[in-house]
Amino acid sequence: MLYKGMSKREIEEDIKSVGDYVQIDRLNNFLNTGPPMDIKKFIYLKLSEIYENKSMFNDAANCFNNAALITITYVEKIKYYTKEAEMYIKGGHFEKVESSMRKAMNNANTIQKPQIEEDIRNMYKTLAEDYATGDKRSHAVKIYEKLLTMKISDEEKAEIKEKLKALYTSLGRYQDAGFLG
Repeated sequence: MLYKGMSKREIEEDIKSVGDYVQIDRLNNFLNTGPPMDIKKFIYLKLSEIYENKSMFNDAANCFNNAALITITYVEKIKYYTKEAEMYIKGGHFEKVESSMRKAMNNANTIQKPQIEEDIRNMYKTLAEDYATGDKRSHAVKIYEKLLTMKISDEEKAEIKEKLKALYTSLGRYQDAGFLG
């Protein structure tokens, strides 16, 4: 059982012998004891890892957000907000991705901002490609349509439109395929 004053190693040892849902419960209860900030951040990151493995992407995103809020360095804040955006992308909550991306951008300097945008675009592309090769073509369509609204080069736009045209055709959405030219 977890108690106030435990070290990270002791926490890991305590929870490794139980199932994921018991780990989630123990870690959440431990957060209510008011642990120090470094332990609190560790708990949030541990919870986000468990939630991600269980495909509970909303909860994982919330944990990354909480970790970012108590982090001191800007580099770590950017990292956790970007991970939050990734979890929202995986969960299909594209409207929340914009908020996470803005939070990361607010903590970034002018050199880091383009990298954040590129990272987010790459997350979208990777997931879309995974969906397109699997049996989730309609999910891939939504992601590619979202990518078209982002700042991308003309070559990337043309490439995405070709992929969309093929996906629309495979889904029987011939009218939509015709609009892409």
